[in-house]
Amino acid sequence: MPTSSKRAPDLTRWLPLVGPLALFLVWDLAVRLALVSPVLLPTPAATLSALAQGMAGGPLLTDFIASVSRSLQAFIIAAVIGVPLGVLLGSNEKLYRSVEFLIDFFRSTPSSALIPLFLMIFGVTDLNKVAIAAFAAVLVILFNSAYGVLNARKQRVMAARVMGASRWRIFKDVLIWESLQPTFVGLRSGVSMALVIVIVAEMFIGAENGLGNRIINAQQVLNVREMYAAILAAGALGYVLNILFLLIEKRIVHWSGR
Repeated sequence: MPTSSKRAPDLTRWLPLVGPLALFLVWDLAVRLALVSPVLLPTPAATLSALAQGMAGGPLLTDFIASVSRSLQAFIIAAVIGVPLGVLLGSNEKLYRSVEFLIDFFRSTPSSALIPLFLMIFGVTDLNKVAIAAFAAVLVILFNSAYGVLNARKQRVMAARVMGASRWRIFKDVLIWESLQPTFVGLRSGVSMALVIVIVAEMFIGAENGLGNRIINAQQVLNVREMYAAILAAGALGYVLNILFLLIEKRIVHWSGR
C-alpha cells in the first residue's frame, strides 16, 4: 500500500529577505551595544518610522517624486538616443571601431566629474540634472546595444545568409532580436546610473527638492533619522527599478539562452 508523504515547504521564496533582515539585525545590535553613537545612527525602528511618516504625504514624498521624475526623464532621453544609435553602430563594425575610443573614454569618466561642465552649459536648473544623468545613462545603453549587435550569434547570421536573406532582413530579423538581451542589460544599468547621478546632482547643484537635496540638508543639521530615511527611500527606489526591468526583460526576452 503506497505511503503518502508530506512535501517539505519550499523556503527558497523567502531567501531574498535574509539579507535585509541580517542588515537590520546588525544595525540594531550596533546601536543597542553602543558601538555607534545614537546621535550618528538611529535605530532601524526609528528610521523606518521616519520613512513611513515622510512617505505618507510628508516632505519626503515630494522629494521622492521629484527624484523619480528627473531619473525617468533622463532615462527616457538616454534610451531614445542610446538604443537606436547603439544598434546602428553595432551593425557596422568599422563605424563602431572608429568611435570606440570616445565611447569608452566618456563611459570610463566619472559623470560627477563633468558636473562643472554641465553647470556652465545649462546653469543651476533642473535641466542640468536631467542632462548629466541622461549623458551618463546613454553611454551605458549605447555600449550594451552596440555590443549586442556586434556579438550576435554568428551561426544564426550565417544561416540567414545561406537562406538568401538580404542584409536588411538579417539586420531586422536576426541582429536586432539577438541584441535584445544585452540591450536590456544596458537599459537596466542605465536607469540605475540615471538615478545615481540625479541623486548626486541634487546634493551639489543647488536643488530645491529631491532625495539628494533631502539627504544633504538633513546631514547638515544632523537630522540623522530623516537623512537615513531618505537614503533608504533612494535605495528602495533603485531596487524596485532594477526588479521592474528584470521582469520586463524576462517577459520580452523569454528565449534568452536558447
